[in-house]
Amino acid sequence: MRTRLLPLLIFLLALVLVAFGFPLALSVAHAQQQRVVIDRIDDTARFAALAQFVTAPDGNGAGTDGTDSANSTERLTTLEEELNRYSTLYGIKAGVFFRDESAMASAPADWHVPAKGQGYVAFHEALAGRRSHDPAQVWPWQQGRLVVASPVVREGDVIAVVVTDSPTGSMRSATLHGWLLIVAGELAAMLLAVGAAFRLTGWVLRPVRVLDAVTHDIATGRMNSRVAAAGGPPELRRLARSFNEMADNVEEVLEQQRAFVADASHQLRNPLSALLLRIELLALELPEGNEEIASVRTEGKRLAQVLDDLLGLALAEHAAADLQLTDVGALTGERVAAWRPLAEDKGVTLTVDGAAAATGWADPVALSSALDAVIDNALKFTPAGEEVRVTVAVEGPRATVTVADRGPGLLDDELSRVGDRFWRAGRHQNVKGSGLGLSIARALLAAGGGTIAYSHHPPRGLRVRVTVPRTPPES
Repeated sequence: MRTRLLPLLIFLLALVLVAFGFPLALSVAHAQQQRVVIDRIDDTARFAALAQFVTAPDGNGAGTDGTDSANSTERLTTLEEELNRYSTLYGIKAGVFFRDESAMASAPADWHVPAKGQGYVAFHEALAGRRSHDPAQVWPWQQGRLVVASPVVREGDVIAVVVTDSPTGSMRSATLHGWLLIVAGELAAMLLAVGAAFRLTGWVLRPVRVLDAVTHDIATGRMNSRVAAAGGPPELRRLARSFNEMADNVEEVLEQQRAFVADASHQLRNPLSALLLRIELLALELPEGNEEIASVRTEGKRLAQVLDDLLGLALAEHAAADLQLTDVGALTGERVAAWRPLAEDKGVTLTVDGAAAATGWADPVALSSALDAVIDNALKFTPAGEEVRVTVAVEGPRATVTVADRGPGLLDDELSRVGDRFWRAGRHQNVKGSGLGLSIARALLAAGGGTIAYSHHPPRGLRVRVTVPRTPPES
């Protein structure tokens, strides 16, 4: 679930950071250019103040006497020196141009009013008595220049225009540096956000994982498992408490059912035993070989076997497993040896092979009972002259015992029902048994983490696979 939730959170966080970082990057670029433009405006205003009283080429100046002419020449010299020093120091082209675009002073000396483009527009805007508009935004990947023009006004008339043409390399570098800082900040924020998302999803999903694990435990028979409702959002804590209440109710109902089955089996067993005893006494008074008495005796014994199996199933489903490191191979060999005389009486060959040393964690008594039920079932349905093969193997983290017979086998729809309580195939109703043996085997194995599975054994027969874990469930 985290693999689906985390990408969504990270995507939303990335969108938020991009939505915040993009306008911030634009603001940094605008601020850098505005700072340069303001500096150029200040520079042009200073040069305009120096050029304000310099006489025009046609002799039109501040006055007509020699003193004014000398002052004009002195101001022009000062203006040229300032422009040259400014251009040399900052690498910026600067000039003061009369209305007819002739140069009052410029640096470098051969620089003139651009014939077109941004400089031409800025010059003519200044001639109209206003400062030129802010130049278009220059981005770090562009090679543009900034042109700023300001009018030189004397007695209300524009007599000249100051024009500066600035390179943008340092400005673009500063903008790029600001963008890199923004990117670094966004990456750091993204890392912090991802870390917070991991913590948040872990906090939210931890109760869900615990609930999933406990649900699996209960589904596999560990009815005493419960959820610790100590963390996570309030909704999940309430869900955990409700789940525990449900599990308590289910466990109580199952315990009542088990107690009922056990008590009923026990209470019925005593009068049934008395009834069977009276049947035996009655048989002594009747002719030997009476079919009715034989039929009643058979049904009575069958009912006693069903009651014993019901009691065994009730105990198997609720008894705690005494797990031990068990030699599955040796235990299987013992059970095969115990059943071999019965197999020989039926004319069935019972063999065991496979791994000599296969250990697993199991309750030896429960595993023995489960193997007895499986081997008994195989011998029961295998005709004389056929073979029942028991194979022990180690498959990764599990030890397996496979019992394969050559009986009539089961159909596909019957395989899904084998092991259900009291279920027997319609073709085998006349075979002795209560239909509880394999159910008891499954219950005994489940208590220790084992499993039992059924499959076809081509060309005919049934294959039963018993597995137990090779590591303790606690690990």
